[in-house]
Amino acid sequence: MLFVAFGALVLVPLLTGLDPNVALFGAGVGTLLFQLVTRRSVPIFLASSFAFIAPIIYGTQTWGIPATMGGLMVAGLVYVALGAVIKVRGVAFIHKLLPPVVVGPVIMVIGLGLAPTAVNMALGKTGDGAYQLVDGQLAMWIAAASLFTTIAVSVFAKGFFKLLPIISGIIVGYSLSLIFGVVDFTPVHQAAWFALPNFTFPEFNINAILFMIPVAIAPAVEHVGDMLAISNVTGKDYLKKPGLHRTITGDGIATMAASFIGAPPNTTYSEVTGAVMLTKAFNPVIMTWAAVCAIVLALVGKLGAMLQTIPVPVMGGIMILLFGSIATVGLNTLIKNQVDLHKARNLTIVGVTLVFGIGGMAVGIGDFNLQGVSLCGIVAITLNLILPNDLGESHVVDNAQMEEDK
Repeated sequence: MLFVAFGALVLVPLLTGLDPNVALFGAGVGTLLFQLVTRRSVPIFLASSFAFIAPIIYGTQTWGIPATMGGLMVAGLVYVALGAVIKVRGVAFIHKLLPPVVVGPVIMVIGLGLAPTAVNMALGKTGDGAYQLVDGQLAMWIAAASLFTTIAVSVFAKGFFKLLPIISGIIVGYSLSLIFGVVDFTPVHQAAWFALPNFTFPEFNINAILFMIPVAIAPAVEHVGDMLAISNVTGKDYLKKPGLHRTITGDGIATMAASFIGAPPNTTYSEVTGAVMLTKAFNPVIMTWAAVCAIVLALVGKLGAMLQTIPVPVMGGIMILLFGSIATVGLNTLIKNQVDLHKARNLTIVGVTLVFGIGGMAVGIGDFNLQGVSLCGIVAITLNLILPNDLGESHVVDNAQMEEDK
């Protein structure tokens, strides 16, 4: 289970400039806390959510890692608050506040907003394109090898190997980088075999906090989908027992614990759901041991140093597919829920959200500034609440909701 989660688990800290050992430690501790809240009834391993990549990159560049972690801790608190509201008012509250017409374009912005970063890294540059780290022509070959390996494994592999596209892409890209001599092993030689991870404790900056709170929207909706998926796989209804309010609260507490030590936020993990389905390992105790193994691995200093030697083009190649997939998930949310974009109301919400996000719209008062996913989330929710329903649209929504309830 840990091996399946490992590739994507360490990808998030490597892309955002965080420490992969801290991410491993945070995922292990987060999973144990999640099990405590859910009474160890759900066979799931928690790890870094891709939805937080863009906000963490922006946050660390703007306010630094400690302030970004403070914002993420408050985002975790939003999860806990959502859990309390769901317990009181039921799941229908989530559907009303975050219908597909809101969630779809916000998820698309998360993926498309990161497209320039992926392309820059594939070309051997830093994420912002300011510095050339690897020769451009060489970088293209390495990135292409990583990208096509990831695609080939995700499309053609069978069984267990189908769950390892990211780690396969990293292995092939890294091997090619070794042949071309672009890997620098200096950090590995300097690192100790065993050492405490480089924990970073949070600071609370009001701008970072207000920026991060709306970012919790997409992973919260993703969580509901993951719980439905793992329920279908195991044949148990986890939305009733232990209850969605407990699972989303578990996510929130795990995210707060991870952010407290400088790790990316923890959420439920679809790769692990796939592994559970294939292996029929429905016993949550397996996830307890996976969490303990992650904590032990986090104490191996040379492992983190080795991960940080992965060249930029390797990551860039994988990111092209990864961020494109995130955008496609958002598009699929609109299609699957039959959101009618001929209706002026829906077209307005989706159109404005996409242009604000991809165009880089920023709204600021004094030192306070909102942009990217955070601004999009607020704009989409606000438009959905204030725009009147078109004639007949309420019936479409009601029918879709009835089908979903069935």
